[in-house]
Amino acid sequence: MAMTFDLSDIPAVDAADLAAAMRSLIENGRGLVLLNGATDADLDTARAVMQSRHHAEPQSALASFVRFRHLLEVFGARRLKDMLLDGGHALLAPAIAIAASQRLNGHRGFSPQRFLIALNEVRAANVVTLEKRPAPSTEEAARLAA
Repeated sequence: MAMTFDLSDIPAVDAADLAAAMRSLIENGRGLVLLNGATDADLDTARAVMQSRHHAEPQSALASFVRFRHLLEVFGARRLKDMLLDGGHALLAPAIAIAASQRLNGHRGFSPQRFLIALNEVRAANVVTLEKRPAPSTEEAARLAA
């Protein structure tokens, strides 16, 4: 039976599949793939991970692989690359979660602007605000300085 797949609207996948592919690249010493771009060996590693996770469901493996490939490509955008350099590894999990669920056209990839907005929303929601303490009085400041 031939497998058909509509590349104009890639279905959402489990974020754990994308995380497993990223984990395998990191374990093989190619963790900078989001910054440097993917080589054929990187894509082969990711494809093998997807196929091993979904050996009975080739369409799920294909959807996961296409989403992972476009996740790597979207970080070629300068603003996303700068955000990754500023945020470090803390940005990997939210980026993977967004890539697993955000609408994706297989021909065009993720919209860098929409991806950036979604990543900023996740980062803003993850900020804990601290109570602002009143400034010490001049007497307290003098006592603390002594």
